[in-house]
Amino acid sequence: MDPFNWDRGRVVVCLAALALAGVAGCEKQQVAVPPPADVQVITVEQRDVPVIREWVGSLDGNVNAQIRAQVSGYLVKQDYKEGTSVHKGDVLFEIDPRPFEASLAQAEGLLAQAKAQLGKAEEDVSRYTPLARDRAVSQEELDTAVQSRMAAAAQVASAQAGVDQARLLLGFTRVISPIDGIAGLIRAQIGDLVGPATGVLTTVSNVDPIKAYFPIGEQDYLELRSRSPASSEIAVGTEFELILSDGSLYPRKGRFFAIDSQVEGNTGALRAVAEFPNPTGLLRPGQYARVRAVLRTDKGALLVPQRALTELQGSYQVATVDSSNHSHILTVKAGALVGTQVVVVWGLHPGDRIVADGVQKIRPDAVVNPVPYVAEAPAK
Repeated sequence: MDPFNWDRGRVVVCLAALALAGVAGCEKQQVAVPPPADVQVITVEQRDVPVIREWVGSLDGNVNAQIRAQVSGYLVKQDYKEGTSVHKGDVLFEIDPRPFEASLAQAEGLLAQAKAQLGKAEEDVSRYTPLARDRAVSQEELDTAVQSRMAAAAQVASAQAGVDQARLLLGFTRVISPIDGIAGLIRAQIGDLVGPATGVLTTVSNVDPIKAYFPIGEQDYLELRSRSPASSEIAVGTEFELILSDGSLYPRKGRFFAIDSQVEGNTGALRAVAEFPNPTGLLRPGQYARVRAVLRTDKGALLVPQRALTELQGSYQVATVDSSNHSHILTVKAGALVGTQVVVVWGLHPGDRIVADGVQKIRPDAVVNPVPYVAEAPAK
C-alpha cells in the first residue's frame, strides 16, 4: 500500500471527524438556549377600596331578667309556654298561696282588733275632756286616756303594716315577668319546693334589639375613634353587619352601642357592643356571630392578586415586566386584604405589569413571554 495514500486517507478521516464534532457542538449550543418563560401578567388596578374589619363575637339579650321565687312554697302551676314571647306583667308561675292567705287573714284580724282599741281610746278622750274641764275627773286621768289613744293609733299603724306585708307576700306567689321578651325553659318542676335560695326558675330575654359583643384591638379602636375626635363617642355613623354561623348575612344593619372602659391586659383588646334590630326573633342570646364594619375607604389604592406577592423574611416582593419584556423583582409594602387582592401601599405605580402566576420561573432581568392572567374560578 502506498504510504502517501495511507496518510492522505488518515487526514481525510480526521477532517471528517472534526467536521462532525463541530456540527454536534453547534447543535448542542442551540439546545442549551431555553425559550423565554411564559408568565401570566396583570396590570396593577387602582380604585377606591373600603377597608373592612371582621370580629368574632356572640349575641346576648338587650335585657336578661332572671326569674326567681321571692317567697318559699310549693310550685303549683306554670302559666307560660317555654320559648314563647311574654309581656311585662304576665304570670309565669304560681306558688301555693294558702299559707300566705292565712297569714293575710291573721294580719287583717290584728288590724281590726287594733282599730277597735283605738276607737275605745278615742271615746275615752272625748268623754274625759269635758269632765276634766269641770274637775269631775283629774287631769291625770285625762292624760292617761290621751296616752292610751296614741298607743292605740300606733298599734293600728303597725297592724296595717302587717296587713300590707302579708298582702305583698301573697302577691309574690304569682311570679310575673318584669319585661317584654322571650321566656326560656323552666328550670324547676311542678311540685318542687322553691324559694329565694333555690335559684333561677327561668330567664326572660328582651331580644329586640339584640346585642352583639365582640373584642376589638387597640388599632381598630383608634381607627373608629378618629371618626369623631371631638366627641366622646366612637364609630359615629358606622354601620355594622352580622354574619351568622352558616355564613349567611343578616339582612338588617346594626349600630355601635358601647365599648368597655379599659383594655384587657391579657388580650390587648376592648370589649365592644353593637345593637341589631331583631323583630322576628331570629337571633337568640348565646348565638355565635361575626361582626363586620368598614373602618375607612382608601382612595386610589393599588390592588394586586394576593398570589402575586412573595414573602421573604418579613417583607414582600413582586415581579414586574417592563415594555421590553424583561422581568424585575421589586420590594413592596402590603396593606389590607380585599377579597383575593392585596392593597400595595408603596413600591408600585398604576399601569405596572406584574407577574400574577409563574413567579418561580423567572430571574431578575430575564426575558419572559407575558400572557394575560386568567383568574381561577372560586371553589364551589
